[in-house]
Amino acid sequence: MFDKTIDYYNLHADSFAASTALLDMSALYAEFLPLLKPKGHILDAGCGSGRDASYFKQQGFTVIAFDASQELVNIASINLQQKVELTTFQQIESQEQYDGIWCCASLLHVAKAELSDVFARLQRAMRPSAVLYVSFKYGTAEREQDGRLFTDLNQELLNTLLATQSRLKLLKSWQTPDIRPERSHESWLNALIRKEPI
Repeated sequence: MFDKTIDYYNLHADSFAASTALLDMSALYAEFLPLLKPKGHILDAGCGSGRDASYFKQQGFTVIAFDASQELVNIASINLQQKVELTTFQQIESQEQYDGIWCCASLLHVAKAELSDVFARLQRAMRPSAVLYVSFKYGTAEREQDGRLFTDLNQELLNTLLATQSRLKLLKSWQTPDIRPERSHESWLNALIRKEPI
């Protein structure tokens, strides 16, 4: 199913990028960026069109971005004006490299059975006291919709997932409606998570 998700984004990369490019993300940026040190290193993991990575770069942060879709990597590389990596969450091998990791509507395409391992990889990639932002569609299902795999999470499932990681501490979680007018009936779970110093 994951291959089908990548195929979907490769096929619909242009329309996906266009439909999400102008969304107002300022409220989420305002939650995440003040928790990072100025000009710190951010990983935009599952960066899509590079919209958020471009904003972070404009704010003076050093940004690394990746996506699993070759077509979105091509678009993001142009938007970000730097090389964007073609990789997956399951291939992250970085060690204490980032002050912040941004996973906006991207981890929701990881199978539920693989989320614990992926969170462990994210934890290793974070410097002590680094902050991780994640968002999932609110719910409990693992489902396929329009050719894509989705893993939904609620607060309880997120807490269970974080309990598998020794140094990840939940700072804040909250629900928001989808800001796309045609999807205002959908709800998102957002969370800010800190890597505790030893």
